Amino acid sequence: EAERKRASRRELGRRLLTALVFGVIVISIFGLSGIFGSGDGSEIPGTYEDYRAQETACGAERPPPEQIMSFDAPEPQSDISSSVEATATIITSCGEIVIDLSTAEAPETVNSFVFLAREGFYDGQVIHRIAEDFAFQGGDPRADGTGGPGYLVPDEFPDDDFVYEEGVVAMWSRGARSTGSQFKVISGSDGEFLTNQFNVLGRVVSGQDAIDRIMAVPTATAPGTVERSRPLETVYVESIDIEVAGS
Repeated sequence: EAERKRASRRELGRRLLTALVFGVIVISIFGLSGIFGSGDGSEIPGTYEDYRAQETACGAERPPPEQIMSFDAPEPQSDISSSVEATATIITSCGEIVIDLSTAEAPETVNSFVFLAREGFYDGQVIHRIAEDFAFQGGDPRADGTGGPGYLVPDEFPDDDFVYEEGVVAMWSRGARSTGSQFKVISGSDGEFLTNQFNVLGRVVSGQDAIDRIMAVPTATAPGTVERSRPLETVYVESIDIEVAGS
């Protein structure tokens, strides 16, 4: 009977010790999360509304909100063809960026971008990704990397040896047959590691100062990701102006 009681006390002791150790581990995890983590990530923007609630980057005023649009297909632009020269001026919270559009190399891509710009699709949208030494990305009405215009643009991938160097503006995609409205401005050397799976919209010809200001916006790592690219100040695409030579 005495041995049974001693065994019972030892078992109770083991259980209490296990519970104590488990409790210490749980408390430590939550404590470290509070010190080093970002809580539930609620202060990191994840939706367009979150971006609207943030401070506007570069000391700019917040523009009117975007108008949600969806299309079955882009309408052909009569003054955009593979033989003309055209530019797009992206007016952002941090300045203007002028792009020489690749009308000859990617006519379908350019036509879609011009159509959306003229419809006001991009007005009021945000730059939802700013990745150091790589690029900044916009053109998503949902501001989370999943949005688009409602249709897909045909693949117009460059040659295998094409280099996405600084200044190249490319459409974002997940590979073949997935190009929509999102675009990225290559702003660092890491762009050279990209494969040729992204339609080339054009090249930056003016506005490096605006690009530098955008790339300097503070960022954070969003919950569930490893890339530090979520802007903590909101850069808006206020509007995009299209100019065609001779028109």
